[in-house]
Amino acid sequence: MFRDFIQRNARAIGLVGQVWNGTDGTVMVVAEGEDADITELLTRIKKGPPLARMDDMAVAYAEATGEFGGFHIAIKK
Repeated sequence: MFRDFIQRNARAIGLVGQVWNGTDGTVMVVAEGEDADITELLTRIKKGPPLARMDDMAVAYAEATGEFGGFHIAIKK
């Protein structure tokens, strides 16, 4: 449900990108948009949905690639 929470919030803010589960159980997010919108998403992720538990969060910034046409849940192996 955490990936769905991130997707719904990113779309509501107007961001593009994707969210997926890492092989170690982490949730990975790539989001593109305005700085203020990214900050808003990070704030919402830190709060999280009511039943979620987050132990740690790492953030890295890079130039946007423009490769995303929306915000989606990805399946990566």
